[in-house]
Amino acid sequence: MTRLSKTALAALPAGVRRPAYDRSRLSPGIVHLGLGAFARAHLCEFTDDALEHEFGAWGVVGASLQRPDQRDRLKPQDGLYTFLKRAPAGPELRVIGSVLDVLVAPESPQALVAKLAAPETRIVSLTVTEKGYCHDPATGRLRADHPDIAHDLANPDAPRSAIGLIVAGLAARKAAGLGPFTALCCDNLPSNGHVLAGLVRDFAALRDDRLSQWIEANGAFPSTMVDRIVPATTEADIAEVASLLGLDDAAPVIGEPFRQWAVEDVFAAGRPRWDAVGAQMVSEVAPFEFMKLRMLNGAHSSLAYLGYLAGHETVAEASGDPVFARFLQGLWAEIMPTVPAPQGVELQAYARDLLTRFQNPAIRHRTWQIAMDGSQKLPQRLLGTIRERLKAGAPIDHLALGVAAWMAYVTGTDEKGAAIDVRDPLAAEFAAKTRAAGRNGGALSEALLGIGAIFGDDLPRQPAFTKLVARHLDALFAMGARATAAALAAAH
Repeated sequence: MTRLSKTALAALPAGVRRPAYDRSRLSPGIVHLGLGAFARAHLCEFTDDALEHEFGAWGVVGASLQRPDQRDRLKPQDGLYTFLKRAPAGPELRVIGSVLDVLVAPESPQALVAKLAAPETRIVSLTVTEKGYCHDPATGRLRADHPDIAHDLANPDAPRSAIGLIVAGLAARKAAGLGPFTALCCDNLPSNGHVLAGLVRDFAALRDDRLSQWIEANGAFPSTMVDRIVPATTEADIAEVASLLGLDDAAPVIGEPFRQWAVEDVFAAGRPRWDAVGAQMVSEVAPFEFMKLRMLNGAHSSLAYLGYLAGHETVAEASGDPVFARFLQGLWAEIMPTVPAPQGVELQAYARDLLTRFQNPAIRHRTWQIAMDGSQKLPQRLLGTIRERLKAGAPIDHLALGVAAWMAYVTGTDEKGAAIDVRDPLAAEFAAKTRAAGRNGGALSEALLGIGAIFGDDLPRQPAFTKLVARHLDALFAMGARATAAALAAAH
């Protein structure tokens, strides 16, 4: 079968969307560090849309910071790849054209630094995952003792970390009398632009105080909030794309139709017209992050625990169950009064969109996967909301059921008596406490509420919370998750 490439575009089936601009005229303006599936399904698609709306020098040069795999897949395809959107009505295919080249940092860090320093580079975006920032998540500060940071300080002309590369590029621009590029973080870090700015300044100060001061005075580090479900591409996905496309594509990406991108509109040297194609250019991103954390992530976790206990493998199956769909409505009704509506957002409409996304049967988002690491997720996703509701004297019935479902889940046994593979940094502690407490709601909730790293010192002293969680636990053990959620709905 013929490989996808610019010469093969004419052979695409009529229903496949392709770049509607003259790609031969496209020149680079963005360098993206960490060109994984999410970036190609989010930033690159937004950029393709912006190029169709208003053409400009905004092509993307990707940079792989570890391996050549992405380059080796995309180079023979002239940077083209297919985005397969899994919609409830059926698959939608689009060929994305905004990626022009892919560099591999370990092969030639100097070539990548030169691209960052080039006058035409106006934005350096990145998706390198949290660990790629070489920082202490608790403080947000740079870890000067991190092996990659230590290497980059000793080898400033051959950096290997994202932070070292950005600073090397900015240093070269300063030396050449150029202004800085905009550093645009697209990773799921709270206040990601502010975090990135601090890390870059910290690293620059270790190299040269004057460079750090120049970056602080002239640099641009907008915070962003990104949202789209992009599952890992499987061999079956690649085969499906080839069948639908009639061409081989070694680098397709898979995603849901929904996408969201809130961006602080602070750019040092311009940007594509992302605002004209659905991105929300805002003065402050924090309200969007807060809304997503409480309404999307809080609901995801609660549904994952209840759904898994009830035997649902995926979010779509669980949220498609009318009982759990009604539970979500009640949960959002408790959460929304604690969420200030971000600029241009109506919270009820956002909740409706979330339910539609959850119920998309074409996206297989496993409840077990979402249930991982609950000890790290619950404090931000549910417990902060519970504290606010308790302080206001407001009901927390649905929120407390989410917590109780987590407690039932970490006992390590589901409703049919089968073992649950509990993945959590505190899994061993859970096992010890739950064995001692048994399937007694009062004893189990007391044991788990005593874990201060999760619940603090305050929540275990709130009877309105502790008694409700214990009652929910007893109901979960006696009736199961579905019947407990149904009984809660009937009581409301």
